[in-house]
Amino acid sequence: MTRLTKEVAVPDGAELAGLIEKVALDRDRQAYARLYSYFAPRLNAFLRKSGLPANAAEEIVQEVMLSVWRKASYFDPSRAGAATWIFTIARNLRIDHLRRARVAAAAEHDEPEESETAPSGEALLLTAERERRVREALKTLSDEQATVLRLSFFSEKAHSEIARELGLPLGTVKSRVRLALGRLRVLLESQS
Repeated sequence: MTRLTKEVAVPDGAELAGLIEKVALDRDRQAYARLYSYFAPRLNAFLRKSGLPANAAEEIVQEVMLSVWRKASYFDPSRAGAATWIFTIARNLRIDHLRRARVAAAAEHDEPEESETAPSGEALLLTAERERRVREALKTLSDEQATVLRLSFFSEKAHSEIARELGLPLGTVKSRVRLALGRLRVLLESQS
């Protein structure tokens, strides 16, 4: 039994550099789509082989490709090849991710033991008031923003999990969370 496989032409370094240049100069979406389809699976495999879990690798790939879109004008083909430039971005974002994880883990271990005493009436009242203000502020958000915030913070789901559940691109989920948090911050600060 013979399997037919679709052969995909692997772009050479000059072609990849040209695609980045098109993104930088013209914001060419087709060039970006070609870069994305070529690099995303390779970046994901690279990050997974470096020991990252699938969801972290996926999020970093999204960040890398967003950086490629935003910072394409910084690419200098005389200093490095396209693949080297993109994988360097991935390596740096991976290092940042590992540092944040290390700091978070250290913070967890450094937390003082909670006392067994019951909170004071004043503390309970302040907490209830803060929760009421947050609930009221949540009502002012769009349904889309409120949904992703609830899934992210109350259901404690990863952004990639929310994207799959809602059938949205990961970047859209991240944007909605960021915009919603910014709106909540403004609303809550104006109430203070």
